[in-house]
Order: sequence, then structure tokens, then C-alpha cells
Amino acid sequence: MSEEPADREAVLARLDLNTPHSARVWNYWLGGKDNYAPDRALGEQVLTYFPEIVDAARADRAFLGRAVQHLVGEVGIRQFLDLGTGLPTADNTHEVAQGLAPEARIVYVDNDPLVLVHAQALLTSSPEGVTDYLDGDVHHPDKIVEGATRTLDFTEPVALMLLGIMQFVNDDEQAYAIVDRLVAALPSGSYLALAHPTAEVHTEAMTAAVASWNEQGSAPMKLRSREQLLHFFDGLDLLEPGVVSCSRWHAQQPEVGEIVDVTQFCGVARKP
Repeated sequence: MSEEPADREAVLARLDLNTPHSARVWNYWLGGKDNYAPDRALGEQVLTYFPEIVDAARADRAFLGRAVQHLVGEVGIRQFLDLGTGLPTADNTHEVAQGLAPEARIVYVDNDPLVLVHAQALLTSSPEGVTDYLDGDVHHPDKIVEGATRTLDFTEPVALMLLGIMQFVNDDEQAYAIVDRLVAALPSGSYLALAHPTAEVHTEAMTAAVASWNEQGSAPMKLRSREQLLHFFDGLDLLEPGVVSCSRWHAQQPEVGEIVDVTQFCGVARKP
């Protein structure tokens, strides 16, 4: 890990256990234990009128696994820059990537102090590869790129993972500019994987859930339409099936029933 002890103490000083945090609420919905009373209270409040949010959380996590498998196994990516890491659970980016290619190098980025604590303990690497962690904010892409260059070789393709993070940049133009800056730092042959909440499914319930979050959460979030999400991929070659529900991206048909759309949409694209 790249954090020095003094830096770690400074980061931990920011830890606020009285305000719900997205990573911890998400952890609660996924059945994790790395959350606190305010996180659980908000999580339960949302679940009372929108229980399907759990399906979205699980579909997002499953998309992460399928996307990493595709990028490593099908196109040969060996480097990942994962922003908005969240709290480590099962099948994290480095576990999936290094399970297929032990030499894979992964840099995680998050600004939640609790994520830092868990990252140092749990985000370990295979002997052949590297797993690093940066305490960083998506609003400062240049600092993220600068920090990531200590671990990643930006002359070789990198997969930029933006899953469940860009909704916290509420201004559309700023959000697009941040993604453009991050993608601009990557060489040709790199990939962008992005997942983002939308109100195109369960419109009323999702809108109410986000309104509740914005009243109590630590960082307000914004829902975006599929059309708006397509703009994040401007100038890139979007892979099939395009921007779709996370439950549908390269998913296998279930033995029983049909695939159900969730309120988290996603896409993967290649930089020419």
C-alpha cells in the first residue's frame, strides 16, 4: 500500500460515523458488516419503499466481475484503475483479475477513511502482481492519475473502472470533463467501464430513494438517463450490448425466469 502511517492518521481523522456514507450503506445492502447505525438506518429507510435497490447493488457487483473477466480474459488487460472502490467484499477487482492473470496490477481509489482501513488489511495482492490504494477524490482527476503512475504503466493499456461513483458529481459538464480527463491520460487500447444509477427503471421509487439519500447522506447524488450516460463514452468504441441494465451486460440467461432490469445501468468501451 502507498499510504504512509502519518497519512493514514490524517485520513482517519476525517472518519465520520454519525453521517451515512455511500460505501457503508452499499455494504449494508450487500449483506456486509462494515457499516454503522446511521448507515443501516438510511439503508432500511430506503428499503421500506424500494426493496429492489438490493437487486441493483447485487447486479452492479456481478457486472464488476463479468467486466473484469472480459477485460482480462478476452482483451488481455493487465492494469486496472478502480475509482470509488467501496468496502472490500467478495470478488473485488484484484481478486477477479489476478485469479485469471496473477501478474495484474490494480490501483484502488476512494476517499472514505473506513475504506482505507479495510483496504490496507484486505486488498492484498498475488506475489506476481501489485495491489495499491490511493486516498483520492474523483473531483481531482489529475492527482489520481499522478498517484496511479507510481504503480501503473500508462504506456500500456489500462482499464478505468468507474462503478457507482460518477453520480456523486452532480454537475453534468463537470462529470463529463472528469471522465474525459481520466480517459485522456490512458493510452490507445485502454477501456472504460462505467456503472451509474438511473431512474429509467422503477422511476418513482428510485427518485424517492435518491431524494431520501440527499436529505441524509454525506454526498448528494444525481440520477442520469441512458442518453446522458452515453455521453460518458463519447469518442470511445462502445462494446455490445451498449449501455444497458447491469443485470444484462454479458449475462447468461437464468435457468428459471427472465433477466430483470435494475436501476443501475452500465457500459464498457475501448479507447481507439
